[in-house]
Amino acid sequence: MSADNREIKIKRVTSRKRSRDSLKSHLTPLRKRTTASGEQCSEKTGERSHTRTMGENYSDNEDLFGDYDSILGDSSFLAKMDDAEKNMKQHDIDHKTYIDPVGHHLDNPDFTALRPTRDTCVKSGCDDSLTDSILEGLRDDPFRDVPSSQLAFQQEVLQRDEKNRCLDADKTSTPNPERSVEYRNKREEIDVAPKARKSMTDHLKRAMLCNAAAPSGVSRTTVQKEAVVTEEISVAMQAIESVYMETTDLGPFFGLPTKVKELICNLKEIKDLYDWQKACLNLDSVQQRRNLIYSLPTSGGKTLVAEILILKELLCRKKDALLILPYISLVQEKVRGLASFGLELDFMVEEYAGSKGRFPPVKTRGKRSLYIATIEKAHSLVNSLIEADRLGNIGLVVVDELHMLGDGSRGAIIEMTLAKVLYLSVHYSVLHSGSTQIIGMSATLGNVQDLQKFLKAENYTNDFRPVQLDEYVKLKDSIYEVDPKEEECFRFSRLLNFKYSSAMQKMDPDHIVALVTEVIPAHSCLVFCPTKKNCENVAGMICKYLNKQFLQHKEAEKAALLRDLKSCGNGSLCPVLRRTVPYGLAYHHSGLTSEERKLVEEAYSSGVLCLLACTSTLAAGINLPARRVILRSPYVAMEFLKRSQYKQMVGRAGRAGIDARGESILILPEKDKLMAKQLVSAPMEICYSNLMHDDGKGVLSLILSLIGLSITTTLEKIRDFMSGTLLAVQESRLCTERSLAEIIQECVTVLKDKALITESPDPQDGTLQVTRLGRATFKGSVDLIYCDVLYRDLLKGLESLMLNSFLHLLYLVTPYDMISQCKPDWMTYFRQFTMLSAAEQKMSTAVGVPESFIARKAAGQTIKKNVDMAVAGRLYLALVLFSLVKETDLWSVAERFQLSRGFVQTLLSSSSSFCSCVLHFTQELEELWAFRALLTELTRRLTYCVQAELIPLMEVAGVMQSRAKQLYSAGYKTLSHLANADPNVLVKTVENLYKKQANQIVASAKMLLNEKAEALKEEVDDLLMMPLDLPSL
Repeated sequence: MSADNREIKIKRVTSRKRSRDSLKSHLTPLRKRTTASGEQCSEKTGERSHTRTMGENYSDNEDLFGDYDSILGDSSFLAKMDDAEKNMKQHDIDHKTYIDPVGHHLDNPDFTALRPTRDTCVKSGCDDSLTDSILEGLRDDPFRDVPSSQLAFQQEVLQRDEKNRCLDADKTSTPNPERSVEYRNKREEIDVAPKARKSMTDHLKRAMLCNAAAPSGVSRTTVQKEAVVTEEISVAMQAIESVYMETTDLGPFFGLPTKVKELICNLKEIKDLYDWQKACLNLDSVQQRRNLIYSLPTSGGKTLVAEILILKELLCRKKDALLILPYISLVQEKVRGLASFGLELDFMVEEYAGSKGRFPPVKTRGKRSLYIATIEKAHSLVNSLIEADRLGNIGLVVVDELHMLGDGSRGAIIEMTLAKVLYLSVHYSVLHSGSTQIIGMSATLGNVQDLQKFLKAENYTNDFRPVQLDEYVKLKDSIYEVDPKEEECFRFSRLLNFKYSSAMQKMDPDHIVALVTEVIPAHSCLVFCPTKKNCENVAGMICKYLNKQFLQHKEAEKAALLRDLKSCGNGSLCPVLRRTVPYGLAYHHSGLTSEERKLVEEAYSSGVLCLLACTSTLAAGINLPARRVILRSPYVAMEFLKRSQYKQMVGRAGRAGIDARGESILILPEKDKLMAKQLVSAPMEICYSNLMHDDGKGVLSLILSLIGLSITTTLEKIRDFMSGTLLAVQESRLCTERSLAEIIQECVTVLKDKALITESPDPQDGTLQVTRLGRATFKGSVDLIYCDVLYRDLLKGLESLMLNSFLHLLYLVTPYDMISQCKPDWMTYFRQFTMLSAAEQKMSTAVGVPESFIARKAAGQTIKKNVDMAVAGRLYLALVLFSLVKETDLWSVAERFQLSRGFVQTLLSSSSSFCSCVLHFTQELEELWAFRALLTELTRRLTYCVQAELIPLMEVAGVMQSRAKQLYSAGYKTLSHLANADPNVLVKTVENLYKKQANQIVASAKMLLNEKAEALKEEVDDLLMMPLDLPSL
């Protein structure tokens, strides 16, 4: 039952006074009885017994004994009381001596205490007999007509009587001399001044007055009322608790505590949400946890909505959450940003990127976890949770840049991940009362309807931008405003007013210097270039024509940036950056190392750099807005811009809270004017399924994992699963030659041929199962194209595995897909080969690359022997990695092999990820057991590629090699040191470290320390847990 239609009703009872007439009964004297009209009743009327319905409840404040004298006025009732009292007086005469419970004689015992207190519970059993004798005289039929208050009094006396009997029965039969003496002395003190005996009438009257003053527990109807109300309250509390479990509203901030709002204000410096954010968070689909796709322009604040929904899942519903981001840098940035929230709100933030992340994740003791993962790692994580039957712990999956569903093989992985979550969500919603919600967000979505059908989601769209964006194009020396409503799409705006010399006109025909100097250095500017080399050239060219005043702007900060860049290069500094940084300019592309990119991004965000010449990858990565965005060309490499790429780039224009408006200028050659009109007015590109990309490799991988995880084990169930994919939604457009059913059948056949799956020999059964190689393939996330090659290489490696060097292992974990990206320089190849030891050269021959082959290639001679060039290229990359592991100096290695340092960085990152995949691959194959321990250490080495003492510090998100060296030199040598550091001290002891960065580093270190502690606690729990199958008699 939903929280919306549940209604809690608690009956309220009025406390108003009742008419006294309704209380008068046959016990009321005739002179006091009147009718409703005020006349006195006859005796016949008095014969009616007093009745009251159960529905009439008395208030605790009512005076039920206001007419007690009417009872005393009844002669028959008082006569009975007097007779009982006389009998007791005669009993006193006959029994002058009283024997206490321990055998002592007492004189003149007091029989008047009809309401024994705790102190008088030790009175003798004679009191019991006295009470019994009195009650015997009262127990006849007329007493049944006494009002309920008197019945309650009788019941109370009987209960106390029973209690006294129980107390006496519980007493020991062995006398206690000390207590006996004490009791005797006490009785003697009481007997010295005996109290005057009251009549039974006085006592009864006094008791009734006491009961009237303390209505609790006196009136039967009051007791009944309290019982009913208590039952109603109990039912209401159960209903409230049930509603709470569904609504899980913890506070006023969209169901979250006020503390969350304060943290957002303090950590993100966001004081209030935009109207669209509030509207989105209050959508019925969000409140009722239905799947949702929402799209807004870049920089509209989409991420904050996702983070609030994640916090609601973690704190309110007590479920884990998964956030999927496209790039490692974005994952690391988000881990740093949310670590402080995790520490304050008591949940874990775990990084799944590169080689980081455990499969399945550690079971945290009472804490919820937020998994922040790249696309590939998210798929592996979901697979591991399915295998461990823990996918139900994930309550929310958030996918950023949902349009990447149409991005080749990575898009296929996103589709596989979401399809599994959707399919199994139905299963878990039945078993565990709650499905997994999926939230997708993007700035560029063309065919939302297809995605809605695939995700079974609702859609929210808004064109909100915090800063107004003005789009322009530049043709020759004129600026035109973009207006798609115009017939020509472009409306003249102004002429460029900048004097160019003839030499300058040749160097800068596109007037880039004129455009950038209109905004820098007071404001920021991004210049998107078609190639990496063009980025460096543009940055260098602009510097030539900037005046010397630019050198004085934030001179000290730029000098510190140059020192940091030199430090991260182990004394080497890019000559282009050495020339451009003093002017406040830099370039940004994949040719930079990850540490250089991070330093450049931080300097640009803080205002030290005012201009970046960058490639299109910056638009899809970390958020670096600018006052003006210039598109150097309408091309990316050799391809014309897509609408989605254009919108992402121009979307970086305008900094919320800083600029009143943002500008974008697209520089156009005259020949591209027509295509540019289509570009600025065309709708977004359609996002197509990529499961059929690269000859259906996505479908093959999906079917293999479905069978391996036992999600589907028959052809019919596979078809049922595939009907819920985006490929099925777009089948009529993508499967033109064959139906989806035929494609599935062909893929199952291919998997059988590759010996990755087998079918039950019973044709009636038709059950499909994975082979050992098939299981190793999908658990290691190994590409199906290379799985059999990898298996053969590993088996062959075992025959002559060289362990006195890392070279052989590095060769086995060099990614196959990197081979085509690098052509060996044969002279460099030969020089590096001759520097190897004899054992290492022997290993080269064993894998199929003899020295003679390399020597002949270096000399340019004809090769007679057949040597696999893929193997030779792979060994060349292994030599690059080998040099990195030995020296850890990326700059010198890149220079030696004549490769860009960015490529070497990519090779290192890809190799660490692939090494982790190979490790999981070997764990499923018993014959490859020898690799398990070896690859565990190698993965760690490749991930950080630094001196061993710096590895604990570099495990912290955002800490690069140069920063780790600074921290180590400052005395922070372990993770514990960093987790317990004072950010204020860090800022003072570590050069060029800002307070915000220090806070994030400390928070990330604490979170990592907690994660490691949780892993150890889980290990302890597993050790101490009693086996479920423990034998018993």
